[in-house]
Amino acid sequence: MTELPAVGSTQLSSETLRDTMLGTHAAARRAVGVGPLAWNPSLAARAQAYADELARTGRFRHSGGLLQEAQGENLWMGTRGAYRFDEMAGAWVEESRNFVNAPTPAFSRTGQWQDVGHYAQIVWRGTREVGCGMASDDEEDYLVCRYSPAGNVIGRAAF
Repeated sequence: MTELPAVGSTQLSSETLRDTMLGTHAAARRAVGVGPLAWNPSLAARAQAYADELARTGRFRHSGGLLQEAQGENLWMGTRGAYRFDEMAGAWVEESRNFVNAPTPAFSRTGQWQDVGHYAQIVWRGTREVGCGMASDDEEDYLVCRYSPAGNVIGRAAF
């Protein structure tokens, strides 16, 4: 993958975020025989709005209302300017080492679905679209990706 600058080291565009997220997601999905995701600007706008809220409030938790919207959500937080976009999404992909393609929630070697939930959402066969946004406060960067339709459906395997 192309070496990208850390988020805080340069002015990075939304196109860089989009291209990096699509590339990272496509590589993870390709590795398990699942097709790529399409970028959805509406999902990206919602993800950006929520990333802005996380940065404004400093509260790191999933947003409400995702089930009603049939959307999935991956969140990432790390030291401001210390990580590139590919490293942020790469943290989710690294969960694959504990992932087993079994029905949700029994898809983790650790017995804890939270240890693989981000990765499972990335490779979920039924998910077709993604949109991401990133915001920062004085100390942290916040990455939010929204997915449609949502993955991690109880009783179903990812692929």
